[in-house]
Amino acid sequence: MTRLFGTDGIRGVANEDLTPDLAFRLGRELVATLQAEHGADRMRLVIGRDTRRSGPLLEAALSAGALSAGADCYAVGVLPTPGIAVLTRRLEAHGGIVLSASHNPFEDNGIKLFSSEGTKFPDAWEAEIERRIGEEDKAPRARGAQIGELVYYDRAEADYVDFLCGCFPLDLGKLTVALDCAHGATFRVAPRVFRRLGARVVTIGARPDGININADAGALHPGKLQKKIRASGASVGFAFDGDGDRLISVDHTGEIRDGDYALAIAGRHLAARQRLKQNLVVTTVMANLGLDQSLEAVGIRVVKTQVGDRYVFEEMHRLGANLGGEQSGHLLFLDHSPAGDGILSALALLSVAVETGEPLASLATCLRKFPQVLINVPVRSKPPIESIRGVGQRVGEFEREMSGRGRVLLRYSGTEPLARVMIEGADGARIRTMADELAGLIRAQIGDV
Repeated sequence: MTRLFGTDGIRGVANEDLTPDLAFRLGRELVATLQAEHGADRMRLVIGRDTRRSGPLLEAALSAGALSAGADCYAVGVLPTPGIAVLTRRLEAHGGIVLSASHNPFEDNGIKLFSSEGTKFPDAWEAEIERRIGEEDKAPRARGAQIGELVYYDRAEADYVDFLCGCFPLDLGKLTVALDCAHGATFRVAPRVFRRLGARVVTIGARPDGININADAGALHPGKLQKKIRASGASVGFAFDGDGDRLISVDHTGEIRDGDYALAIAGRHLAARQRLKQNLVVTTVMANLGLDQSLEAVGIRVVKTQVGDRYVFEEMHRLGANLGGEQSGHLLFLDHSPAGDGILSALALLSVAVETGEPLASLATCLRKFPQVLINVPVRSKPPIESIRGVGQRVGEFEREMSGRGRVLLRYSGTEPLARVMIEGADGARIRTMADELAGLIRAQIGDV
């Protein structure tokens, strides 16, 4: 059986790769796996989704599977992924389920699982579910009163708004905040949060129709937010992805500030106030070299993991850190939440601005980025990168040419059929030429044309 779980749950084309039959079976085997781990007779699950048209289809199937295995399901409707993590803990559930493919196109969907602590599902538990799905269905089959109860939990959105405002009870009365909700799961929650905290709010990407999620909007496409800020005179702008666990910020001048800027700003601020645990920030190999320099200049240690917020979380947990994240905008503020949360991350940045009296544009001057080029190459297969003819030789030559003042990183996406070519260096034009050459070698041999 092809491996189901990637770096961020299961993803595929809805009703083609990710079918209701698979969702139903996964619901049953999830309950069986959790029963084996927790030893409880009656499981409780929290289930939510983003705004994709296929969400209700897959949610119904997965819920039916879980109910048939005897689990009670708390359906919370459309809610950001981190909101499911919060409610899983608040409702003392044994697990949380999100139907979402995050930043992917609307045709895709996915299944993300949370533990009872609101953290990403352990690898071993995912492997156990896969093993069970590959074998005969032996999950519990409840009868009579043992069949699970479906509960429509209509307090979910209000609970999540209360949680976010409680984390950062800021007075934003002097600010105009522009929000791009990607026509996704934050479209109601994010404006409610910022308005409750006193801000004047202007929105784009807040009219989901089931098929426009992430379409030229949100964290992956901040161009419209830049224009909105200039047109409205907003103090700051925040763009979320489809499921709300990612943040890209735009300052009042229209400059985009990604996760590297957020980590530099928050890390230096917390460290200066002795609130950065272990004096450490955890990020990934995709982080710009400028972030290393910004943090190390004030004595903050930087630890890097492979790409994926679950790996960042695991390293943070192991080292006792409270701040970490990715350049892509997945940010972890573990003093407040165990999950990456775009809205919470925006509030964390605004809390620095409020405490210092400086706007985001001024705060961002603490980081000077190296030029970076990233090329995504669609591929039809994913052989080891080093096995692609000519690639290893050219990488070695480019690294010698840069003499330690740059780097080359080649990897596959964990969720999409893409090879990613990333190069950093002092000369922007030269690294573009290098990246184009490596992308061409990969495209010629395994490209999906």
